[in-house]
Amino acid sequence: MPDASTDIDRRLMDGWQRDLPLVPRPFEVMARALDLDEDEVIARLARLREAGKVSRVGGTCRPNTAGASTLAAVAAPDDRIETVAAAIGGMDGVNHSYLRENDWNIWFVATGPDRAHVDATLDAVRRRTGLEVLDLPLVRPFNVDLGFRLDGAAPAPRARDADMGALVDGDRPILQALSEGLEITARPYGALARTLGRDETEIIDRVDALLEAGLIGRLGVIVRHRPLGWTSNAMVVWNVPEDRIPAAGEVLRSEPGVTLCYQRRPEPKSWPYNLYCMIHARSRDEALETLQRAEAAAALGGLPRRILFSLRCFKQKGALVAVKEGAAA
Repeated sequence: MPDASTDIDRRLMDGWQRDLPLVPRPFEVMARALDLDEDEVIARLARLREAGKVSRVGGTCRPNTAGASTLAAVAAPDDRIETVAAAIGGMDGVNHSYLRENDWNIWFVATGPDRAHVDATLDAVRRRTGLEVLDLPLVRPFNVDLGFRLDGAAPAPRARDADMGALVDGDRPILQALSEGLEITARPYGALARTLGRDETEIIDRVDALLEAGLIGRLGVIVRHRPLGWTSNAMVVWNVPEDRIPAAGEVLRSEPGVTLCYQRRPEPKSWPYNLYCMIHARSRDEALETLQRAEAAAALGGLPRRILFSLRCFKQKGALVAVKEGAAA
């Protein structure tokens, strides 16, 4: 039976994966809602981050808005998996990297302030590993949020259109700071303002504007799901006729247990799949049950598909949307 302390931690993580209060003292607002004091909320979040259950308190940048990104993969020989994963994970332009059940076994997300930076990262992977790289750019997001209830009960929110016109000079450093995580301190926006040489109120106003514009996907407690029991996670891909993708994607993204859903450009010779979803589950059987239900609902039965269970997470951090001058990929 979970103790009271564990229950409070779960409420803290589950209730604040998005909608971090946009006020000078956000943890004070959270504390009132949880019948705690501000110092305890700050201490708990710091402990959860130290334990690896929370990645950061911050934001996620909507893919291919303020920056660029792509999903990529290599087929590493079994005896080279560790060295190839280390080479890929050591690049600043790689923010996620996983080992998955497939001949294309090391999957990673390359991000950067623009597509040229992403291309440079992929070229660096080719040079350092000597391996072919699958480049699978995003075509259409149905859900790119990955903020789901820890009981798995609710479907993910629909991805909304982003207003690129809201991005102004000085926003990218804010987005990068949110991707890396705010200081877990009484006035986190004030701490960010001091780092950037700006005003706390201005920072809060810009974060609010970027959220409203859909450039920040969500702002809150970014959890690491695997340490919290979600250990059977699968990327499922289908080769779907183009005219069926919009309807199928909308159905998939609304299914509980389906935590990401998007269309990507296929590689016809090597990887002909164009519709993707992620399923997060607590067991392989649960993941397969979710897949069976979702596939039936989206009328995808009989289409070519692959199920790639994640075996290991090599790297997981926020996206790269701004780089320091002179920094390498």
